[in-house]
Amino acid sequence: MLPLKETERVTTTQLQPKPIPALYTVYILRSQPRHASLYIGSTPHPPRRLSQHNGLAKGGAYRTSKKSLRPWDMVCLVSGFPSMIAALKFEWALNNPHKSLHIPAEKRAEAVKGLGRRKTGHLKRPRKSLTGVMESLRMLVGVRSFGRWPLRVHFFEEEVWRVWEKVGMKNAFGGLKIPVVTDFGGPTASSQGARVDEELLDPGIDGGDGNDDDDDDEDAQNEKKHGIYALPLDYTPIKEYVAKGQEIFEFERQGNCVVCKEAMAAGRGLYAICPKTSCEAVGHVDCWSRCLLKQEAKKVGMGRGDEILPTKGECLKCHGEVLWGDMMKELTLRIRGQAEVEKLLKKKKRRRAAAKGKVKGKGKAADEKGSNAEERNAKGNREVKTTSQRIVEDSEDSEFLDIAYL
Repeated sequence: MLPLKETERVTTTQLQPKPIPALYTVYILRSQPRHASLYIGSTPHPPRRLSQHNGLAKGGAYRTSKKSLRPWDMVCLVSGFPSMIAALKFEWALNNPHKSLHIPAEKRAEAVKGLGRRKTGHLKRPRKSLTGVMESLRMLVGVRSFGRWPLRVHFFEEEVWRVWEKVGMKNAFGGLKIPVVTDFGGPTASSQGARVDEELLDPGIDGGDGNDDDDDDEDAQNEKKHGIYALPLDYTPIKEYVAKGQEIFEFERQGNCVVCKEAMAAGRGLYAICPKTSCEAVGHVDCWSRCLLKQEAKKVGMGRGDEILPTKGECLKCHGEVLWGDMMKELTLRIRGQAEVEKLLKKKKRRRAAAKGKVKGKGKAADEKGSNAEERNAKGNREVKTTSQRIVEDSEDSEFLDIAYL
């Protein structure tokens, strides 16, 4: 191999590591005018993406751009993906059940039965139906490739949820049980197609005036939100967890590993923390993993399998539930997302500082107002005094003149 010349430079693309996203979803859209039309996509911001599909914001997709199919409703979504790539893999498998190896071979053969081939030789994609999509969704969340992720299925239309339940009763799918969340009291189909507020489009906008009462007002407003508009778009649900981790490692209170009991040097390893707010159990990531995997195997009643990562378990110190997904989200946020952490923890501080500045400004204005009033009073007194002196002087002069005249 010839040596490189001095003028030649070798450039490599370095991917910056990122924390586990606060939210990344794979969603299912259904056309309001035509319920048979479905669309599957992925996004970290469901309200904004729905607005784009309905033509109320820039973006969207060509398949959802037909005016005859708008507005679209986001009837179901899956959350809990550890990265954008993971969500894209799941989206592709759900869009292509006839090709995905996660789907059993007999189901793939059944899906392509009677379909022809394209000119390129590839099989034609089967037409989507709500029942078929729910079957594929149940199979995908149950396979080991996706089943050990902290996934959760959300339903916003009762009809779609009933199809999910009907498919589950008809077919016995193996795999892990996945949490299912239903929210049917949210916006109607017409209101879901409405324009999204700027605050929803950009969760980083801070419209508060610095008062602590604003946080209570925001909490009250969040409680009134339903459907996709009630989903947490940032790391607020684990704010106390993140603050606890920052405090532990800032003051080097990690101590000994809760599992192996060995001392943990600051900044020399990957350390995970118990998610419970009142517990400060810290341990090596591999120690936590082995401990939780052992607990899972003991609970199932069989020997340790070939799983690499656990799903959940029990803390050895507080005996509270430990969710591996939440633990890894806090860990990656602590070591890779310093900007996100500062934004999360300093938001309230900025509001309080703004409130103090506002109060200070009012006090300063009051002081200035008071000093101006005092100056005006002093000036008035001086004018009165000058006037009285002038009167006295005038009276003395007049009396002198009168005497002189006499």
